[in-house]
Amino acid sequence: MAQVNDIGIDLGTSNVVIYMKGSGIVFREPSVVAIDRETRSIIAFGLEAYRMIGRTPANVNVIRPLAQGEMFDFDLASAMLRFFVSSVIGKRLISRPRAVMAVPSGVKDIEKKALISAMFDAGVRRTQLLDKNIAAALGAQLNFLGPYGSMVVDISAGCTDLAVLYNGSISVISSVHIGGDHFDEAIIRYLRKKYNMLIGERTAEQIKITLGGAIRRDPRVEMDITGRNLISGLPKTMSIESDEIYEAILDQVNDLIEAVQVVIERTPPQLASDVFDGGVTLTGGGAALYGLAEAIGSVLNIPCRVAEDAKDCVVLGCAKVLTDPSGMRHLLTV
Repeated sequence: MAQVNDIGIDLGTSNVVIYMKGSGIVFREPSVVAIDRETRSIIAFGLEAYRMIGRTPANVNVIRPLAQGEMFDFDLASAMLRFFVSSVIGKRLISRPRAVMAVPSGVKDIEKKALISAMFDAGVRRTQLLDKNIAAALGAQLNFLGPYGSMVVDISAGCTDLAVLYNGSISVISSVHIGGDHFDEAIIRYLRKKYNMLIGERTAEQIKITLGGAIRRDPRVEMDITGRNLISGLPKTMSIESDEIYEAILDQVNDLIEAVQVVIERTPPQLASDVFDGGVTLTGGGAALYGLAEAIGSVLNIPCRVAEDAKDCVVLGCAKVLTDPSGMRHLLTV
């Protein structure tokens, strides 16, 4: 019989990441789908669809099926998941792998059941779901399975999930619509308002990575950007610096810090004491924003760190469950 390699899946709003037992992370592609506007037929998934952003003809629409931590288009999300999983495990008639999947916090129960059905159609024998906050905490190596409180803040593209965990379960949980996409949108608004320049999503993301920061960069960094002048309608290239982008996203950074503070204030005193001792751990792709941990730590006067392999903590948490399925069965929701 052919060897069956179980898989772990992070069904994220920005990327789908798949881990295969014995092989590590084997798949990472953007969570986007390109469709025909008129017929709704699917043209492309993942990286191929992502490359169409800003370059599509009038009859093509590029959609993120998951947005703001919720299922924006369920049918497209199911089709995308089926396609990605099938491409990883191939066609299996007899030996089907098992899967542990972490999904965004806003996905409803009925949608979870249908996603499990889509996984079965893709060739998975059994799919179990893992709360995304628990997956992130496991992947970040947090000590929460015993009588000790830990706090994880998972910053994705569409939202930020915050949780205080204790004794293998979630004690306090919150989700706010602040994430990497919101930083990008703030940069687009800033340049439009200040310079009458329109840039696309991909350019805004590159600016965020190169110049963005929750604190001012020292020394300052500059880069040339190209967009469309809204007055003349012609292409325009100009130089901007990191201090400007710090100002552009400052409100979003402050909102994120406030969300962390609110969760800490809602935490029972003994667990809050554990959090103040152990600090806050940042996971997710948004944790890579320059100086974010320092900004949170400075404002709230609490230790804050970015987890190792922050962007992959959720899928690595799924992988950890795969290595000890019986010992961690109590963490699974299905």
